[in-house]
Amino acid sequence: MEEEIKEKLKKYGQEHVLAFYNELTEGQKRKLEEQVKKIDFSLLDELFRNKEEKMKEETIEPINYEIRSKLENKEKKLYTQLGKQAIRSGKVAVCQMAGGQGTRLGHNGPKGTYMVPLAIPKSIFQIFAEKLQEINKEYSVWIPWYIMTSDENNEETIDFFEKNKYFNYPKEKVSFFRQGKLAMLDTQGRVILNKKYEIKEAADGNGGIFEALYRNNILEKMKEEDIQWLGIGNVDNILLNLVDPLWIGMAESRKVLLSTKTVTKVNPTEKVGVVCKIGGKPGVIEYTEISEQMANLCDENGQLVYGQSYFGCALYNINLLEKIGAKKLPYHPAFKKCDYIAENGELVTAETANAYKFESFIFDSFKFTDEVLFLNVKREEEFAPIKNKIGADSPETAKKLYEAFKKKLENLN
Repeated sequence: MEEEIKEKLKKYGQEHVLAFYNELTEGQKRKLEEQVKKIDFSLLDELFRNKEEKMKEETIEPINYEIRSKLENKEKKLYTQLGKQAIRSGKVAVCQMAGGQGTRLGHNGPKGTYMVPLAIPKSIFQIFAEKLQEINKEYSVWIPWYIMTSDENNEETIDFFEKNKYFNYPKEKVSFFRQGKLAMLDTQGRVILNKKYEIKEAADGNGGIFEALYRNNILEKMKEEDIQWLGIGNVDNILLNLVDPLWIGMAESRKVLLSTKTVTKVNPTEKVGVVCKIGGKPGVIEYTEISEQMANLCDENGQLVYGQSYFGCALYNINLLEKIGAKKLPYHPAFKKCDYIAENGELVTAETANAYKFESFIFDSFKFTDEVLFLNVKREEEFAPIKNKIGADSPETAKKLYEAFKKKLENLN
């Protein structure tokens, strides 16, 4: 073993990582050593020491937003023309955040491979591919399609695309890249072993997308292809509309570097994050952090002052992506259950929370620009998430929304 590995572990009090070293095969030893080399223990040490630190109190204020349905026809026409021009010119790309598994759905595999129970069942990935194919028919352009996976599901995701022949989408237009990960820590700040030769690492949150785009040269690729706009969305929303000419044109016309779509809260107590100003900057406040008084506050028209929910659909300009990608977003701690290898070498199944996971959130990127264009859209047209096996945001509710919207489009045509 290289002396630098021992020294690195000793410096940060992580010598327990080598507790079973002499029992390992040569291959397992190499794997563990390579993992130790890659882990930033200095960052983990800092995160653990500051895990209880509260975010500084900052003023929360309402923020302006536009309502798509209330735009004047003249504006709609102008924005749509600008957006169509950008799409035809190849200035638009899309990215799905697809690093999660379908565990909550009872699905054994990447969430994007889940088969939605439509009249003719289709995977979430197929539904999105067909949307991009429709765009190709209208604009004669193949939109670059980036898919952020995780170590856990990368190979399975690529294999799924291979088996399905990329859903007849040009293979060269589809790029996969992995999001980052961070080691999980026990209550003493020590990394957790989930195998005798492996440190437990977890995905670093959806905010890790910017560093991942930067690290995997996706931003460089975009620049080479003169792509100006990247639509980013959650894979589990089967009504995700990232190539939206009005939205893109509106962002260009208003000369903003970031725009996100919002939907109106169903009621004051809906458990969603809402857009607002935090310390004078655009941001999102989680429902757990907003007071009951603020949640119920209404304006003179009887509308909720904090009633616009961010649902994971954003449009970033390449210039802003470069600015964010070169920096690190703040990490937020979460106390989770994590199985671990005990001192006797046995795997212990955790029954209660016992480990810290650190994640960054995509909406923390909003603070990197002074102005975000928030555009309210109709929930029934753009938001049909599949998160739970039954009940709200389930395959059944998403299916109804999807089929109703498809029928509406058919009637319009």
